[in-house]
Amino acid sequence: QVRLVESGGGLVQPGGSLRLTCVASRSGFSLYAVAWYRQAPGKQRELVAGLTSEGNTNYKDSVKGRFTISRDNAKNTVYLQIDSVKPEDTAVYYCNRWPVVLPRDSWGQGTQVTVSS
Repeated sequence: QVRLVESGGGLVQPGGSLRLTCVASRSGFSLYAVAWYRQAPGKQRELVAGLTSEGNTNYKDSVKGRFTISRDNAKNTVYLQIDSVKPEDTAVYYCNRWPVVLPRDSWGQGTQVTVSS
């Protein structure tokens, strides 16, 4: 099993940017398709951006052109660059395998992104 730790969230003004980081606890992460998910208050957790081992990406329609998922396999790390942030982006952001298969792919603590002026 791989433990994933998210970081990089915080308070950001509308239109601003930030980069989220997800670090895996073991090597071999390059073998997996990975994704960022988010859960806003009162809403279901949803896929935001996915990235396969071949480099193919998939984005939620509302974040296309604003979010960019990438990975550094040497560092066992996945990133989510968030630009032109909007208030509706406020959520707890999680990284995980894509797709998520429970209980194998358990959820971590996530990192909070709050968009406010």
